[in-house]
Amino acid sequence: MKIPLDPSPCPRVYFQIRMPMDVRNNANPISFHFLLPTFCLFALVWGQSQAVASPNPNEGISNQTTLQKKPSESLPWQQLPPLGEPWQYLPELELIPESTLQDTRLVLKLSERRVYFYQDNQVQASYPVAIGRSGWETPTGNFEVIQMVSYPTWEHPFTGELVPPGPDNPLGVRWIGFAVKGENYIGFHGTPNEELIGQAVSHGCVRMLNEDVVNLFEQVEIGTAVMVEP
Repeated sequence: MKIPLDPSPCPRVYFQIRMPMDVRNNANPISFHFLLPTFCLFALVWGQSQAVASPNPNEGISNQTTLQKKPSESLPWQQLPPLGEPWQYLPELELIPESTLQDTRLVLKLSERRVYFYQDNQVQASYPVAIGRSGWETPTGNFEVIQMVSYPTWEHPFTGELVPPGPDNPLGVRWIGFAVKGENYIGFHGTPNEELIGQAVSHGCVRMLNEDVVNLFEQVEIGTAVMVEP
């Protein structure tokens, strides 16, 4: 007789156990049929563990297929937006104008007591000057403008006294330095004593009328060539 021992809905498993009885009684073997709840539980747990340990073999293929489909999911080249013109995104180039004084030079002729302003090898203007006296001669040679100062302060070369800008300043209203002689600078400058223009009276500098030195100041720049001829 088959006796179910567990009424649970899990699959019913039956065992038929034959046990030897008393041989003396010549009894026939009795069949016992048992349903083991423990075996049912073990079968359920084992089946779930196999499901976890052995994932769906098609799952890897599905993922691989998904990865292979990603490139095809991107927009075709024809559907990409245009890049546009470069000028819409790049900063504008700053054009630096060339100096208008590149072909400018000054020629100081000591014997004429006059300075000439050249541009494109053409004399554009000339101004009368006073030059260095005997023992303090204005140096000759090729130089260039190295200093430009409006309303300069003058320092006495012997006492170190400072004279601020003003009508009594020996440098006048402009200073254009172009050479160094010892510890002293040589340059074009104005003067409060305009009656001395045309003479050799300075300590090496080149004196000019205040009006003329203002004009010359606007025509040169740092680096302008200065040629001093005897």
